This record gives sequence, C-alpha cells and structure tokens, in this order.
Amino acid sequence: MESLRTTGVASVRELAERLQVSESTIRRDLIELDRNGELVRTYGGAAMSPRAVLDGSAQEPEEAEVPFDVVATRDQAMKEAIAEEAVKLVEDDSVVVLDIGTTPQAIARRLRGRPVTVITSSLAVLDELRHDEAVRLVMLGGVLRRNYQSLVGSLTEQALRQVSADLLFLSCTGVRPSGHVVDNMAVEAPLKQAMIETAAQVVLVAAETKFPGSGSLRVCPLSDIDVLITTGGADPDTLQLCREAGGKVILA
Repeated sequence: MESLRTTGVASVRELAERLQVSESTIRRDLIELDRNGELVRTYGGAAMSPRAVLDGSAQEPEEAEVPFDVVATRDQAMKEAIAEEAVKLVEDDSVVVLDIGTTPQAIARRLRGRPVTVITSSLAVLDELRHDEAVRLVMLGGVLRRNYQSLVGSLTEQALRQVSADLLFLSCTGVRPSGHVVDNMAVEAPLKQAMIETAAQVVLVAAETKFPGSGSLRVCPLSDIDVLITTGGADPDTLQLCREAGGKVILA
C-alpha cells in the first residue's frame, strides 16, 4: 500500500520488481487488499480505492488513475453545461464517436431519442443508451478496464480502423499552454489518437479545470481540434492558441 500511494496506480510487474517478490505473490496480495476495500484491482495492476482518494491519503500524480465513480462527482455542473452545448452540434442521422469519460457520458444522456449512430468503448455510455431504440449503438471491442468502465487494447484500436464518423467528442486530462492536448494514461492515448483519425470533425470537451490539468502523454496538438467546448474560467491564452490554429471555441 505504501508503494502504491507514491504513484496512485501501478502494474503487477512494477510492484513485483519494486518489492522484489514474484508476480503471483503480488496478485494474491492485490486480491486480498481489494476484498478489504484498501485498493481497486485494475487490468494488470491496481489503483488506490475511492475511499483513499477521497480522504486524501493517496497522492495523485499525473500518472494516477482516479476511479470513474470518483471522477464523476467532480465539476459536475461544468460537465453538464458542456454537454448541453455539445449536443447542439449533432445532426440527426449522423455518426458520432464518444470517448470515455464523464462528459461524454453526459452527452450520451442528451442523445436519447435522437436518430443517430453512437460508437464508443465506454461502458458508461452503454448504460445511458442501452435501452434507447432511437439510437443505434455500436460498441468497440477490447479488454475490460473495470476501474474506468471502458474497453481498451489492440482489439479496440483495430475496430476503430474500420470506423468513419461525422463527429468525435474527445475527452482529455489536460490542455497545456504549449497547445498540446494530453492524457495521463498510456492505455488511453493511442485510442484517442485512433478516434481522431476516424472523424470528419473533432470536438474537444474540456472544462476549465483541464487548463493545464494533468498528464504527460501527448494526444494531439490543438491544430487537430475543430471545436473546443469549455467553460468561462479556461486559460484565455490557450483558447487563443486554439483559435489561431483554426479551431472554434465555445464557452458553456
């Protein structure tokens, strides 16, 4: 647990090397600690539990993955406002790719009853649209990432190569003053890049707290973004960079 607190998230291999024990020993320990609620097992490793994140006992560096149910409670009003603006860009009968994250989930909720096709690897989006007969829902395959309710991996990337979409709603963990859109999880960055290649129009949904946010893995430059939807407190210099790169900025 002390080792995990320094990083927030770690793989079985990393923990085995750091603690000089076998990977099978680490797996058994993670199972027991997960049962006790002290951490959350993820695909190939573990993350701090929501309880540890909420009570402040865990550090949260750029590479740390906060569980989905914790992220969902943050900046909720901003995410809802962004989602309201986002759905105005969706035309009937269009094909929409929804990234993982809580803002795309809010967008999905507002697409109920619309004659559109939604393509996603997000189980949260699935939960919003699974019973809606108006929406044609296409789930990308992949390995289940329980901690963040998504499907990831090479199967997901291969599926994205078969996709052609009108619109992508892209999420991120940070927008740097340099103009780089970044993420904090290595497993997500290549999927986001593959999503960008599928869409005729890329819409970045990022609340003001994502300026500069966190993360060190480059997803794309702002020149790849056609529309940025954010909130009023976003860094004005970064917004100007987006405009100069040819993107439209919408303040929710």
